[in-house]
Amino acid sequence: MLRKQLNDALKAAMLGKDTRTVSTVRLILAALKDRDIAARPRGVADGISEDEILSMLQSMIKQRRESIALYEQGGRLELAQQEAEEIAIIERFLPVQFSPEETLAAVKETIAEIGAQSLKDMGRTMAALKERYAGRMDFTKASAVVKQQLG
Repeated sequence: MLRKQLNDALKAAMLGKDTRTVSTVRLILAALKDRDIAARPRGVADGISEDEILSMLQSMIKQRRESIALYEQGGRLELAQQEAEEIAIIERFLPVQFSPEETLAAVKETIAEIGAQSLKDMGRTMAALKERYAGRMDFTKASAVVKQQLG
């Protein structure tokens, strides 16, 4: 379904002559194709799963946020603006992100379910969160919440 959304968005952007959206969606589709090819040796012939696509989109957003910080430090505000526009386009394909309160509730629930006791269980907790909430949670922020809850 997400693949169809991406292809439909590309067609609509091309018809609307929206060059920023066209280039961004093409970047997403190229990254998706690379991941599909990389997954073939693991026996994944139909392409990566929706969860893996959502994870890929989140990592693309993270990369762009890091680039924005570097561009702003270097005084290249036009490039930082371009990256921000790309983030907005990529976010269109992600489900609504959890609020800080929802993240805290999900972390507490997951910790209780898996019986995590200390920071030694952080990896197990993060793995469970990624499995359950891929694409809906910022795992950098969730990691801090998990540390706080287990610490």
